[in-house]
Amino acid sequence: MLLLLLGGCKPPPEGRVALPGADLERGKLVMQQAGCAACHVIPGIAWPKGRLGPDLTGFARQGMIAGRVPNRPDVLTAFIRNAPAVAPGTTMPAMPLNPGEARDAAAYLLSLD
Repeated sequence: MLLLLLGGCKPPPEGRVALPGADLERGKLVMQQAGCAACHVIPGIAWPKGRLGPDLTGFARQGMIAGRVPNRPDVLTAFIRNAPAVAPGTTMPAMPLNPGEARDAAAYLLSLD
């Protein structure tokens, strides 16, 4: 499954807030179990190293998600669960994650500085 998160050119918004109640290790595990690395290179996940989607190294520094929406915790969480609804036309599919799993995955991505 893929997690197509393309970075934009703008720096991330100032004062980024953490996701309350999020668990980074659980987020990493969610991304492993969801198969995100089948399409993406994700720091901390050794295998596979997908090339269909963008490399997510340094994702926290990206200003935009999929080049279309701001890289904010709330937007990223929604994008992870249902990318086509958040950024129509994206190649990332909706992911079968519950809100907590998406929050944890978003927190993990936002820790990739």
